[in-house]
Amino acid sequence: MAEPVVVIESLCYGGAGFGRVEGKACFVPCTAPGDRARIRVVKEKRSFLEGELVELLEPSDLRVVPPCPVFGACGGCDWQFLPYPEQLQQKGTIFADTLARIGKVPREKVLPVAAAPEPFGYRSRVQVKVSVVAGAVQMGFFRTGSHDVVDFGAGCPLANPQLNRMAAEFRAILPGLPQFELIHQIDLSIGDTGEGIAIVHSRGGAGGRLIEALARERSQLPSVAGAFLRSGQKGDLAKVFGIEALSYRIPAGLIPGSKELTLRFGRGGFSQVNYPQNLELIRTACGWAGLTGKERVLDLYCGNGNISLPLALQAAEVLGIEGYAPSILDAAANAEANGIGNATFQVSDAAQAVRRLVKRKERFDLVVLDPPRGGAEAAAELAALAPAKIIYVSCDPATLARDLASLGSNGYQVTRSKPVDMFPQTYHLESVTELVRA
Repeated sequence: MAEPVVVIESLCYGGAGFGRVEGKACFVPCTAPGDRARIRVVKEKRSFLEGELVELLEPSDLRVVPPCPVFGACGGCDWQFLPYPEQLQQKGTIFADTLARIGKVPREKVLPVAAAPEPFGYRSRVQVKVSVVAGAVQMGFFRTGSHDVVDFGAGCPLANPQLNRMAAEFRAILPGLPQFELIHQIDLSIGDTGEGIAIVHSRGGAGGRLIEALARERSQLPSVAGAFLRSGQKGDLAKVFGIEALSYRIPAGLIPGSKELTLRFGRGGFSQVNYPQNLELIRTACGWAGLTGKERVLDLYCGNGNISLPLALQAAEVLGIEGYAPSILDAAANAEANGIGNATFQVSDAAQAVRRLVKRKERFDLVVLDPPRGGAEAAAELAALAPAKIIYVSCDPATLARDLASLGSNGYQVTRSKPVDMFPQTYHLESVTELVRA
């Protein structure tokens, strides 16, 4: 096919622009609604085409200049060429369309997207890719569709400035480390107090020598409060120096009448990347729960107790289930540190835990779940626990919609759903959905 011209009508989940070529759906990354673009077809299926932008013939009036000099080459974000209000509108439309098409959720049940307070500089965690080209260290993120590292220079505009300082400090010391060419990734995280932890990933080989060398360079890493080394693809974390956990606050009154909580998560543990928007998730989930102090609550995929412990302040009993054992240790420690005695935590696969609870004829007034991108394996089986209400926190609209359809077939209906923009400049978002027993 010759290089066709396409007019972009809208954006879609995955970040690409949508248009039509001879009536066939066509998806083109790095295009905006209103663009008239010449494209090269890179994939052709019976019902759709995928293209790459060759020439922007008539740019959309919506376009703005991306602040990042490597935007378009780096695969870290998708929509820097759009003003933030337009990103929110597109995300809201995509989310509502997905829930309506797959989950049969009426569009009027979907609330406006909760905007992030800061569309840049919001990330509290990044995985920086590292490579060595002609003896020079490259640090950044993968090029779109490849494993080539695009160097981000002074840093990523989506990352908190502290993370960019940490990356710059590592850039300066890497060439002096033994077998530094085997280092392929550095995970950088900060708590809301500004303390930072780094996990250096090596393909192996240097081992103890690399730990010793990193420890000697501690004074050259002033922004790094704790450092660890993972040697080999599945190697254990070896401590180099400093702290082993980070923390963040949930302020008093976030839920009416609640006290302040401080929650920790250990190195390598999960935390949301946007602290202000994490508070929006907690505020929404706990507010919609509507607890009176008498309820029994089940929190699946509970992590470090991010939602479990705020809920426990208003419930009679909370049971948290999580498959990653270090997060359960964090959750139990967080409960004790915050004086919460009515929350217990178990290490278990969530689906298996649900089946055990059903077999024992356990009952819960509220079930909260926050599964990974693949969704909840045992969504349909939650009905057997007979909760009056389910609060579903999701990071993927398609798997959420699939699970909502399953829950709908088992007696639950969606009453409201709120998208929360955890990831400005990308097509990703989180959401909170409330279901009640019909």
